[in-house]
Amino acid sequence: MLSIAPQLHTLDDAQDAGRTVDYWAAEGVTSFKAYMGIKPDELKVAVEHAHAKGLKMTGHLCAVGFREAAALGIDNLEHGIVVDTEFLPTKKPGVCPAKDAAEDFAKNVDIESAAVQDMIRDLVSHHVAVTSTLAVFEITVPNRPAMRKMLRARDALSPQGWSTYLRVRSGIAEDNSTLSAISLKKEMQFERDFVKAGGLLMAGCDPTSFGGVLPGFGDQRGLELLVEAGFSPLEAIHIATQNGAIYLGESDQIGSIAAGKAADLVVIAGNPAQNIDDVENVQLVFKDGVGFDPVKLTQSVQGLVGLR
Repeated sequence: MLSIAPQLHTLDDAQDAGRTVDYWAAEGVTSFKAYMGIKPDELKVAVEHAHAKGLKMTGHLCAVGFREAAALGIDNLEHGIVVDTEFLPTKKPGVCPAKDAAEDFAKNVDIESAAVQDMIRDLVSHHVAVTSTLAVFEITVPNRPAMRKMLRARDALSPQGWSTYLRVRSGIAEDNSTLSAISLKKEMQFERDFVKAGGLLMAGCDPTSFGGVLPGFGDQRGLELLVEAGFSPLEAIHIATQNGAIYLGESDQIGSIAAGKAADLVVIAGNPAQNIDDVENVQLVFKDGVGFDPVKLTQSVQGLVGLR
């Protein structure tokens, strides 16, 4: 793993990867995520130790490509092909490419190419899921998302957080480069092709970066972007709900509405199955059968996101 954050343990070797999984599994951890700098031998041992305990391994990878990760037994890949480095000309075995990888992706990766389509089929044959995080990629595209979408989340951000968001957004808007827009379009095409090939696609918002993606708001935006990518509203809703339950092996308890399942629901004004933007009009939230007022929930975190 990379020492990108102090809370991340940097692996010494493959044996350390196994020990790390064993330790945290004993502490009650139920799933694991491999990060960008993990090497193939480390990932292999980590996956083996997780699977031996009936646990799953996901990953935001870089040093290991998607096909290699599938062969090593990984269960899920975060973010999609935007972070898959195996097609980049600068990629070396077991090494995360330099920071120009994003530019290389936009310029060099063709989703319709035989190599990428073979990779998609390989993931499907190995039963590897993919988690879509379109909202976090959108915020690097000039003039996206529409400001009216962000105004909904503004009150949750601290004044400093909102100021930072506007400053960074302004810098992106002044950037004439179209590479980020190309990358977003390619990611959308990859996700469509992955599902068309029979792959299990899930959705998350990855609330990171400079304040443009907040939990909840970012998940709603992800649904809208899945529809923009070419999925029907019903398909997008299925991706963001039941597919996650299927991946976790808990679809008999969560992920869809049926008698006997957990009462985790949202009541929406409108019909997002026809107009996905209606997903923003949440009237009530139920968790384990207990109802919550979404306005009060939002007010309870007003001005807190972004405080150090």
